[in-house]
Amino acid sequence: MLLVGLGNPGSQYAATRHNVGFMAVQAILHRHFATLSWQEKFKGMYASANMNGEKIHFLLPQTFMNLSGESVRPALDFFKLDVDDVVVIHDELDLELGDIRIKKGGGHAGHNGLKSLIQHLGTPDFRRVRFGIGHPGRKDLVSPYVLGRFMAEEVPAVEQGCDKITKAFPDWLDENWKG
Repeated sequence: MLLVGLGNPGSQYAATRHNVGFMAVQAILHRHFATLSWQEKFKGMYASANMNGEKIHFLLPQTFMNLSGESVRPALDFFKLDVDDVVVIHDELDLELGDIRIKKGGGHAGHNGLKSLIQHLGTPDFRRVRFGIGHPGRKDLVSPYVLGRFMAEEVPAVEQGCDKITKAFPDWLDENWKG
């Protein structure tokens, strides 16, 4: 499995809505693999571990959101993995803050990180963990909204979303989940 968290590199983006993919992957590592350390590889931050007899590769692209595919494709090729082995955690405007939905395939819905992945993977048919960040209400507010930091009263919902993902993560290794 290649588990990818989408986000933007740098401290100025660390706690922004667009970075919930990074936050969720880091929460998984903290809960299940506390001693893992990151290394720079594949134009990203990379770590690997074993769980339930399966090798898991973790990747946080450092290419900026709109170029995420430039990080994911080389990792996929290096490990000789198929698109069915990819799970991408990303922010989702069309879900309420902290809601989590899992799906396979679909369009990019204007999400430039997903657009880059679809372009570089050659298919939209990868698994996605959609992490709700809510919507600002108007299309012209989307860019500043996703690049904005969470308000203090929103943080508990973000933490609950990360908790849901970390609890569900071991089930993602089940072959039946991959269908």
